[in-house]
Amino acid sequence: MNCIDGMKMLPSKSIDLILADPPYNLSKGNVWKWDNSEILPGMGGNWNKLMENWDDMSFKDYLFFTVEWLKEAKRILKPTGSIWACGTYHNIGVLNVVFQILGIEIINEIIWYKRNAFPNLSGRRFTASHENILWGHAGGKKRSYLFRYDKVKQMEFPYDNMKKKDKQMRTVWDIPNNKTREEIKFGSIPSQKPLTLIHRIIESTSNEGNLCLVPFCGSGSECIGLIQRKRDFIAFENNEKHFEIAQKRLQFERSKK
Repeated sequence: MNCIDGMKMLPSKSIDLILADPPYNLSKGNVWKWDNSEILPGMGGNWNKLMENWDDMSFKDYLFFTVEWLKEAKRILKPTGSIWACGTYHNIGVLNVVFQILGIEIINEIIWYKRNAFPNLSGRRFTASHENILWGHAGGKKRSYLFRYDKVKQMEFPYDNMKKKDKQMRTVWDIPNNKTREEIKFGSIPSQKPLTLIHRIIESTSNEGNLCLVPFCGSGSECIGLIQRKRDFIAFENNEKHFEIAQKRLQFERSKK
């Protein structure tokens, strides 16, 4: 199901956490190019492009799409809830502006540093080695969103050179973009996030038993992370291939219990 139609079916102020990995709108053209021959107006040229029809909209359509899904996301989010939205320099500006237009207050922008990022093959620009993640809440003067400050401070991650135990977590997260064999056992998609990243978000801004929403399910990584951290979830996906991968992963994860 389309997430906008799906969210319209949900009650207002019913969701504790929204994990959104929306299309970045990078798919322009019919072939894979690394030579920067295709200019995307206002978008700084080519990225590691995903040639997928679900990720190809005009800028105007993408802007309206972002407004529509974020408007519903804000409506269903509890005052104590959080929304996380992923992007790159291509679309993070749109997300930022729409957050502000709709009154979704931005708490932090996280820089996810991928030290093992894919190299730039053209040799015509710096190697893109990070993504942006906006953390926000539904707004209002009370700012009653959940943040597990003590939990986050106590966390330690051997692979993260930016985070030490009993030290505050910074807004730069050093998380390699690695997936275990189990994460790609039934297939993967180009934008699939590692569970190490998802677990950190879940642990930071939700509690066990919370009801969470995954508007863009993709291959189901966020859903797997929520199951592993004992959260409940609702997820939407309208790409048949991605849906099938997610279903297989979820069935396998639940079979382990």
